[in-house]
Amino acid sequence: MQVFVFDVGGKTWKFYDWSQITTIATFGKYDPELLCYAHSKGSRVVLKGDVPVKEIVDAANRTAWIAQQVDLAKNQYMDGINIDIEQEIDETSPEYYALTALVKETTDAFHSEIPGSQVTFDVAWSPACVDKRCYNYSGIADACDFLFVMSYDEQSQIWTDCIAGANAPYNQTLDGYDSYINMNIEPKKLVMGVPWYGYDYKCLNLSKELVCFLPNIPFRGAPCSDAAGSQVPYRVIMKQVNSSISGILWDEEQKAPYYDYKDPLGNYHQVWYDDPQSISLKALYAKKRGLRGIGMWNGNCLDYSRDPVAVQQTEAMWQALRP
Repeated sequence: MQVFVFDVGGKTWKFYDWSQITTIATFGKYDPELLCYAHSKGSRVVLKGDVPVKEIVDAANRTAWIAQQVDLAKNQYMDGINIDIEQEIDETSPEYYALTALVKETTDAFHSEIPGSQVTFDVAWSPACVDKRCYNYSGIADACDFLFVMSYDEQSQIWTDCIAGANAPYNQTLDGYDSYINMNIEPKKLVMGVPWYGYDYKCLNLSKELVCFLPNIPFRGAPCSDAAGSQVPYRVIMKQVNSSISGILWDEEQKAPYYDYKDPLGNYHQVWYDDPQSISLKALYAKKRGLRGIGMWNGNCLDYSRDPVAVQQTEAMWQALRP
């Protein structure tokens, strides 16, 4: 399976498991050292592409934007582009058709101007208009090399009880892939994205059953959302869990770890995240279902220090990608 890595800058990339990586998507400042090193390992390095969807309804604007991206990729000796547009779009809007056209035209331009280049598009964990992103998913999949499915932030819209839960619940995550495939999108057009971070939720109340009740913070139509919490990288989680009041707990239904702690002001918190156990279960599905590969947001979330415990924890997260 291919491994797709998002890099947000810094020098932690020197400690990545390069034996696995096929693509690095650069979301941070351009780093020529990273580019040269990745190429020496046989890995692609691609741009991040984003543009306001209202601007791309005009075909001339699309052409200008695409030309700019191609020129940038050429000048920086890069290998393609990862289009990351996470904006609201209605199925009946001009933007719906313009977005599909943008992806098709971008793919055609890159493949023509940079032979062997790769054009990919980021999509939500499910095609069911998550966060009001009602895109032409099958058309976009046909128009590019593959979709990167962001199987995280799955609580961005909470329609049930407003309680803390897994960032990427196992069954919900897999249902998302089944939905894409049922739209006649080939599994080989899908790369599974997994989170190397979790959410820290301050509980309004932590029940005896360890249910963490959250304030109602709406998002794009839903009454509750993960905006009630804050994102925490895996490296921080691994340091904090040892001082938690619960230790590592496991939710068998969601197949995800979590723990509880008390802050200096006496507030209870619950932290949900993914670890090697939860990620390996999803990676096994990706392999059995014949997905193109797996990737993560983001490669910098691990502890790449030479501390022996950190080394072991980091290696385990990379190994979890290989079922």
